[in-house]
Amino acid sequence: MEVVIPDYSLFPSFFAMFCLIYLLGRLVIFHKWSPKQLPDASSCFISLFHGTPAVFLALSAIVSQPIRGFASQNTNFQNLVLDFSIAYFTTDLLHYLIFIPGDYLFIGHHLATLFVFVTCRYLVLHGAFAILVLLVFAEVTSFCQNVWTLAGLRKEEVPIAARIHMFLSPPFYALYTAMRCFAGPVFFYKMSAFHLSGKASDVIPMWVSVSWIVVVGAAIAVSILWISNLWMELFREMNQKEEKKGR
Repeated sequence: MEVVIPDYSLFPSFFAMFCLIYLLGRLVIFHKWSPKQLPDASSCFISLFHGTPAVFLALSAIVSQPIRGFASQNTNFQNLVLDFSIAYFTTDLLHYLIFIPGDYLFIGHHLATLFVFVTCRYLVLHGAFAILVLLVFAEVTSFCQNVWTLAGLRKEEVPIAARIHMFLSPPFYALYTAMRCFAGPVFFYKMSAFHLSGKASDVIPMWVSVSWIVVVGAAIAVSILWISNLWMELFREMNQKEEKKGR
């Protein structure tokens, strides 16, 4: 039986769902964690319920699209996935604004991401194909990253958390590098070339296309810088351990 996707916005329902998940994490799952760890743990918790589901939803929406292209009209399924992610980023943005207002990088990232998703979903109603492909590249590492982050928060207090954090670091860094430093930039180049050629200007205004390019390009640059620093830190820790063994 074919699943019927509604043509109206599901943002309110998804937003309520993520708010409930957030409260469950903050008030029940992690309520005994220290005040310093609680904000990051709560954010990771709702991310666990967004990242991997978003990947499968986005892939399904892309595959089921009759005509795939950078300027193709959004399908109802694609709009549903966009609403799902808009609800998540709105919830997490409110979390940062209330509990971690000084984290300007994450707040800026969420605002920029919401700009891209909202304009694609509610303003131009075209271009979801490219946005969802980029979403897959961004979120395919989400589960591993969230477990790695949660383990890192507790590694000083719980020995097994430290072992999990160290065990996950190389494969997580490798997958993140493959997605954010190679696959993502290659697809971004193709998307940018198409939009800057003006081929999408009939359905996506040039100012929207340029805005998307700036936002996605900046996000990719920050991701490359972030993972590069993590690789250097990992190699430094490994060298220090080798030096200690040699003494």
